[in-house]
Amino acid sequence: MAVKKKVISKKTAAKKVTKKVTAKKTTAKKVTKKVTAKKTAAKKVTKKVTKKVTKKVTKKVPIKSKKNKVICISHKEDCDGISSAALIRQAFGGDALLVDYPGQMEALNQVVLDEKLKSLFICDLGLSKKTQDEFIELMTKLRKNKVSVTYIDHHDIDPTVVTALEKIKVKVIHDINECTTVQVYNAYKSKLNDHASFVATCAAITDYMEDRPLGSKLLQIYDRQFALISATVMTYNIVGHQREPDYLQYLVEELADSKFPHDIPNTYEFAQIQVEKLSQMIAKVKKGMKTMTNLGHMEILDSGASGAVNFVMGLSGKDVGVAYKERVDHGIYAVSVRGSKNCKVHLGKIVNLLATSLGGSGGGHDKACGAVVPKPKIKKFITELNKKVK
Repeated sequence: MAVKKKVISKKTAAKKVTKKVTAKKTTAKKVTKKVTAKKTAAKKVTKKVTKKVTKKVTKKVPIKSKKNKVICISHKEDCDGISSAALIRQAFGGDALLVDYPGQMEALNQVVLDEKLKSLFICDLGLSKKTQDEFIELMTKLRKNKVSVTYIDHHDIDPTVVTALEKIKVKVIHDINECTTVQVYNAYKSKLNDHASFVATCAAITDYMEDRPLGSKLLQIYDRQFALISATVMTYNIVGHQREPDYLQYLVEELADSKFPHDIPNTYEFAQIQVEKLSQMIAKVKKGMKTMTNLGHMEILDSGASGAVNFVMGLSGKDVGVAYKERVDHGIYAVSVRGSKNCKVHLGKIVNLLATSLGGSGGGHDKACGAVVPKPKIKKFITELNKKVK
């Protein structure tokens, strides 16, 4: 009997154990359910996250556009403008957009629309009373588009314009005592090679600024006659190819590649052709020039006004010379003005105000400047200028 009781008690214990095990299994099931529930929740979260991430990426991709373009807008009519563009190209790469004064604002309106534009350099393009407000407006748009803008020039400029440009964080490099190319060289010489100093020297010579502090130091590096003839050849090639934009671009590229003018094919031959044309100009100026109390003036028909204006001044015996040529495509006259060493007024400031008052634009240096004047107003421009240069 005692043995049976023990067996029964063992069975009872076994049942209890079984119950406990069953209870554990039930608990395990509950845990499993909880884990399953968590996994299901995790799946839901995963789906939500996936959807959200996918939507965000889809929205952002079309907006992103790489800004990688570098453009230099520079003056196309003289050695200083072409050389400035060449040094910017050597230092930063990119493309040059070469313009004259009438085409300046048109070019700026064009580049403002370029979504890939990263950096813009504007060289040797002075501002006038007529263009300065629009210029600031366009610069503001570019800065809002996060375009880096650098303005480098040596023409007389309203101080309020400089303040406005600096306020919107346009980098302004401006010195009326040095040509633009010399300022480009001085600002970025760490990015330029040794030949760049020669390019800057030639630009200083052609802008009559080789006697200025920085320009004169550069000229001392080289044989003076070698620099003078190189600068002259470059000038004649630039002036003689104004209607050939591809050639002007070619000159920018060659100078950026450290070529001397004599290394560029046919430059000396072409310069000789230009010299022959200029020698013929002397007789034409003697015959067609007119004089007023304080200046000599002449309309130019078959060459550039800038090439003839010094002859007009010199042969007239006056301290101021004016040459002007009609731009039929624009309905304006392109005007060049030069003053002798005896000229006591700042021609650039006078021409700026006068041209603007007549619906044109203009400006420049004290003894060398230019203007764009509406065709019907050219006679009044000359008459008024004669009064103001006493």
